[in-house]
Amino acid sequence: MAAPLAQASAGAPLALLSPGGLWLLALLGPLVLLYILKIKRSRRRVPSTWLWAAAQRDLMARAPFRKLIAQLPLVLQALALALLALALARPASRGRELTGDHVAIIIDASASMSAAARGPAGEPTTRIELAKQLARDLLSGLSPGSDALILEAGRDARLVAALDRDLVRLRAAIDPIAARDVEGDLGAAVALGVDRLRQLGGARRVVVITDGNLARPGALRGVSLPLEVITVGDPVDNAAIVRVDVRSGSEAAAGASGERQEGREEVQAFLVVANFGAQPRDVYVTMRQDSALDVLSSRRVLVKPGERLPVVLTFRPSPGDYRKGLVFELSPPDAMPLDDVAYGRVPAGDKLPVFLASGGAGRGDPGAGGPPGAASGGSAWLERALASDPMTSVTSGSLADLLGAPGLDPDTFVVIDGTCPPDPPGGDLLIVNPPPGRCFGTLVGQALERPTLTSWDTADPRLRFLTLDGVHLRSASSLTPEAAAQALIRAQEGTIATDISTSSRTGTLLGFDVGESDWPLKASFVLFVRNLLEQARAHRAHGITGPARTGEPLRVSVPATARDLQATGPAGERLDVAQRAGVAVIAETPRAGLYRLAWQGPQAGSVVMPANLTSVAESDLTPRPLLAEGGGDLAVSSAAGQPDAHVEWTWLLALAALAFVVVDVWYFTRVPRPLRGHEPPAA
Repeated sequence: MAAPLAQASAGAPLALLSPGGLWLLALLGPLVLLYILKIKRSRRRVPSTWLWAAAQRDLMARAPFRKLIAQLPLVLQALALALLALALARPASRGRELTGDHVAIIIDASASMSAAARGPAGEPTTRIELAKQLARDLLSGLSPGSDALILEAGRDARLVAALDRDLVRLRAAIDPIAARDVEGDLGAAVALGVDRLRQLGGARRVVVITDGNLARPGALRGVSLPLEVITVGDPVDNAAIVRVDVRSGSEAAAGASGERQEGREEVQAFLVVANFGAQPRDVYVTMRQDSALDVLSSRRVLVKPGERLPVVLTFRPSPGDYRKGLVFELSPPDAMPLDDVAYGRVPAGDKLPVFLASGGAGRGDPGAGGPPGAASGGSAWLERALASDPMTSVTSGSLADLLGAPGLDPDTFVVIDGTCPPDPPGGDLLIVNPPPGRCFGTLVGQALERPTLTSWDTADPRLRFLTLDGVHLRSASSLTPEAAAQALIRAQEGTIATDISTSSRTGTLLGFDVGESDWPLKASFVLFVRNLLEQARAHRAHGITGPARTGEPLRVSVPATARDLQATGPAGERLDVAQRAGVAVIAETPRAGLYRLAWQGPQAGSVVMPANLTSVAESDLTPRPLLAEGGGDLAVSSAAGQPDAHVEWTWLLALAALAFVVVDVWYFTRVPRPLRGHEPPAA
């Protein structure tokens, strides 16, 4: 077991002095000497020596010194000199003592550190402020010649101050540290601290200041250096929103016969409210639009201790509400206001827009002689399957109509039959029966007559819950994808369906005309189309990567022609954003809230993206045991049980010395009062 870092002296606090300033006490000798040395006088002729009789006796004396007479200036000057010497010695009351030649101090900056707490005098504060003050106190207890480094532990480790002996610089580096809205990971910070100290000689140790509510308790296991954990903050009850999901649905209405029928579109928000306290919580759960005060929906719920209660809030949106931000709140707030708020986004309508484009006649296309834009046999089957989903809005046209469509919804599910344009607009993509050549990295080759299907990727979401047994094709194109893992449907003669997804969209390539097969007569064809639509609907609701959590990179699908991207955070701050292959990436989301991304170009637009904490580990503020396994030493203590910190008295002693000097100056420069009976005559 490692020795405790904080050691209290018995009885009253001891005074710590640095001998460097006590040399000034040697000046007391010359000061006294000045008061006892006789003054050497010069000879002058005067009419009478009666007034100088006492001076004559001094001149006749052989001793160079005279009797020391206690005078007020001498006392004031001696006291000022003694206080100044003590001030330069930097006296301090003894409290915490931080031993070790090299020390790494790690401050937990996870979301739970933002919880309310009480200071030593009962004043309201937060856990992160207690941790910062404790770190300053530990620095004051560093042994002479020791150095320290400061680390911040959020989702990732951050070096706040490198190894340094200057306490002023180290304390200044602690001041900007703040709790972040992220799920913390002490493991990365501990590993970084150990790595920085491993190559140094002498005594080394790591000090972790945390509230003990660790999302990953195993972070303290197997540390190779002595590890000291000091906890701050008292256990408090807390309620939080730990899950949020916003979807578009239809309001159920009763028909004339009493049967439930689909009614108007409504936004449905599904939340989970958890109570981590020991008492039941009576809270209001409200939903409103961002930057609006009007409440869209509200519910009052009673959450029992340890319960996770699902709550559903709904409202009817107007077209102007689509894609706007939503704010969910618990009231009244509690000790950790951060997790009492969550964010979402209004879905872009209940019906998924679908554009079916016929780009030309393929092999065996019965509609080859029709007018431009006329549906081929395959397109007719595709249009019928797409329209069978009541939550879609299907538009048919030619490829020119698709490429020139003004204001096309960027999340439109695009189906192209008979051609393969290089960069079609819209969202998820399905290409059917392309011509020979390259198509999104896949080489479309020779025709295969009556291929025999042998296997299909049932693990892929597009082919789940279906079978292709009994499906017969008249012909298909041989497909050669860039990677074997892209193959979706294989025939005995080769691959006939591949995955052509990019970083910004999910793409599927069918190397045959569905009208030249009996697949549309099978239930698996409808399931296949429905799977594609469900995937596109999910991407439309959440973006290409789904809802974001704080601390994680935020990836957003943008048009390939987008330029001049601008990203802003919840407080309106500008953020760095990178773009590549139709995906914009915001590398850091340290705060919960609504992030905004805007871009210019032929398809200019903007999008609002919510980021939430929603972490049970951070919202649960009840105490947990901190255990470690492995070869390292671990000592766990509470900040409440630590002795007081070092308190330096330099400034107070220097101020007292200055006061004595001021009194001495006043005494010499004052106007003496005349003796009674010797007042000067009036003018």
